[in-house]
Amino acid sequence: MTGTAIQNPGYRRLLETGALAARVAEADRRLEDCDLCARYCRVDRKRTIKGAVCRTGDMAVVYSFGAHHGEEDCLRGRRGSGTVFFSHCNLRCEYCQNWDISRKGAGHAVTNEELAAIFLSLQAQGCHNVNLVSPSHVVAQVLAAVQIAAERGLTLPIVYNTGGYDSPEALALLDGVVDIYMPYLKYAEDAPGHSYSHVRDYATVNRAAIKEMHRQVGDLVTDAHGLAVRGLLVRHLVLPNDVAGSDAAFAFLAEDVSPDTYVNIMDQYRPCYRAQDFPALDRPVSRAEYRAAIAAAGRHGLTRLDPRNVLRP
Repeated sequence: MTGTAIQNPGYRRLLETGALAARVAEADRRLEDCDLCARYCRVDRKRTIKGAVCRTGDMAVVYSFGAHHGEEDCLRGRRGSGTVFFSHCNLRCEYCQNWDISRKGAGHAVTNEELAAIFLSLQAQGCHNVNLVSPSHVVAQVLAAVQIAAERGLTLPIVYNTGGYDSPEALALLDGVVDIYMPYLKYAEDAPGHSYSHVRDYATVNRAAIKEMHRQVGDLVTDAHGLAVRGLLVRHLVLPNDVAGSDAAFAFLAEDVSPDTYVNIMDQYRPCYRAQDFPALDRPVSRAEYRAAIAAAGRHGLTRLDPRNVLRP
């Protein structure tokens, strides 16, 4: 059984013209003075990981991969979203639910050829897409693997499932390669991003990235079965005490991106990792806070919400 193939996805067109190979070469060159995420560490990752926030060299580290049935309905379908969980991260969120992966780096290094084989195995399993989880720091490796896999018959949509702290240099390389962008919009202002994710300009970078992602792929498009084939899907995790600034976040999406933006307003926040050290984050989100976030989205005209975004009694 094969997955949900696209007749002629963008990365295959780039492969046919030779443009994909040029992107792979450019991304590989950028690893030597890395600007492939908005940290701009400028480390030569082919030689060392010292000074690189992501602690990842020239090989991607994969924690796990397989069919995931917990993603959004439009991604998981009946046969699951083909998730690839990359180890490490370019953010340092104090409340990370996957801190053993993002901070401790649990997983194993893979060559680009091995990563391509993972993509193809997900297609062979019948997954509806290749879902790259926390890929911002492995753009070069992903591009190389997509080229190899495309040469061997990959046709699934590529989902870029990111924390949203992505550089314009990386997004330019991904233009036409990624079919579905799925960024988090974690904070509406820079200050909480500095306090809780240790980047000074999260909101500024995130807003520019989301606008560029939308420019590339537009609003989310689904097929006759309700499966996503192209477009932007934004995740927003509601945080206690309105740390995330939900109202302002939704105003940005509606006014500066598109009122037809597909949004998943997530209510599963629980204090994890070191959240107990921060009073504003040291409790779950209340029912009232989640209801307020849903209502805010409605006030700003955002109606394309994930089916799980319901107002509970």
